Amino acid sequence: MTTGELFLESLSSGVITQVEIDWLLSQQDHLPRSEQAAIQRLGRLLDQGQIQLGCRVAPHLQRTARS
Repeated sequence: MTTGELFLESLSSGVITQVEIDWLLSQQDHLPRSEQAAIQRLGRLLDQGQIQLGCRVAPHLQRTARS
């Protein structure tokens, strides 16, 4: 997953995992400024409560749970 994909996934689901945060922070020094800005935005959204720290359920498990 790229930084952009992670950013969009977090925005659409409202969730980011601890593993994803750890990955972002480990990559931060090697990313271009535009991606660093996206990471900072995710941090602000976390602080504001618009994105929650949690876990995601795999799509195939979601379909099974609804049936």
